[in-house]
Amino acid sequence: MTGLDALTGYTSTYLDNMKSQANANAAADIANKDYTNATDEELYEACKEFEAYFIEQVFKAMEATVPKEENSSSSALSMFEGTLYQEYAKQAADSGQLGLAQQLFEQMKRNYDL
Repeated sequence: MTGLDALTGYTSTYLDNMKSQANANAAADIANKDYTNATDEELYEACKEFEAYFIEQVFKAMEATVPKEENSSSSALSMFEGTLYQEYAKQAADSGQLGLAQQLFEQMKRNYDL
C-alpha cells in the first residue's frame, strides 16, 4: 500500500465517521423537536427527512453485505460513497415512491391531533 493509498483510506474512514455522527445528530434533532405548533408543511418535511435517513441506512447496510476486493478499497470513490448514498436517499424520499413519509405524516396527524 502506498502512502497515498493509506492517506485515502484514513481520510475515507474519518469522513465516514463524521457523516455518521452528523446523521445521528440530525436524526436526534428531528426526533426531539416539538411539532405541536408545526404547520403541515414543516411536519411533512420532517417526515421526508426521516424517510431519507432511513433509506440511507438501508443503502449502507446493503452495501456492507457486498464483499469488497482488497484493491478496490483504496479508490478515491470510496471517500464519497456516504455522500452518494445520502443523495440517493434524499432523491428517493423526495420522489415519494416509498411512501414512508406520507404514512408517518398521516399517523402523526391522527395520533397526536396535529
